[in-house]
Amino acid sequence: MLRVSHLLLSATLLLTTAATAQAQLYDTRTSTVNFEKREREAFKVQIDGSAQWTRDFWQSWLKDTYNIRLKGDGVFGVGKKDILAAKQVPMSSVTGKLIDLYSTVTAPSDSVAELSVWAATGPESFLSATGTPSEFSSLRNIVQSFAAAARLKAYREQISEAEKQVAAAEKEKEKLEKERVSLAGNTKSNLEKIEQLKKQNIDNKLKSAEDSVKLLDNVRLMELRKQQLERRRARLTNLDRK
Repeated sequence: MLRVSHLLLSATLLLTTAATAQAQLYDTRTSTVNFEKREREAFKVQIDGSAQWTRDFWQSWLKDTYNIRLKGDGVFGVGKKDILAAKQVPMSSVTGKLIDLYSTVTAPSDSVAELSVWAATGPESFLSATGTPSEFSSLRNIVQSFAAAARLKAYREQISEAEKQVAAAEKEKEKLEKERVSLAGNTKSNLEKIEQLKKQNIDNKLKSAEDSVKLLDNVRLMELRKQQLERRRARLTNLDRK
């Protein structure tokens, strides 16, 4: 009973941990980044996907939604912080001023990426919760909107991949079923042939036995006729002598 209770507790803890981890994904939180040798207030959100996938979608989403083109190079990986930036671009949903938008994508693990976003309206005018609360909150809304779009895109891709896997499994099932039917047919045909061969072997044995009897009869008859022939030849020889 104690062991069962321990297993149930362990399962509950695992489920709680998984649920907590899932809840943290796509949840935008306030944090900081080290930029130009100073800590800057930023928003971070974790995405269920690779760093490359997140980077590509973040760039395309900004381009399609706000006509903002980020610039940045490098291959993203665990621990790397290549900065993607767009300088002096309009973003009316945040502020009426031109802004410098900065972002990085890192990979805390192979299957989770983290996007960090911060912005400034000038060289030392970075958005913050205390200095520019309205603009800072608007920037958070943008990051959260991206997170929602990323979640939707990821789910759609996962569903698409699952559908492909199901279709492949169905195709494989049909192939295996055809092979099974074919093999069953071949097995039935082979069994019928075996039965036919068995019957033929029985018939052959019977025929062979009958032929053996006939052969013996034939040998006896042939010997009898040879004897009769010899007697008749002897009689003919005796008659010729007289």
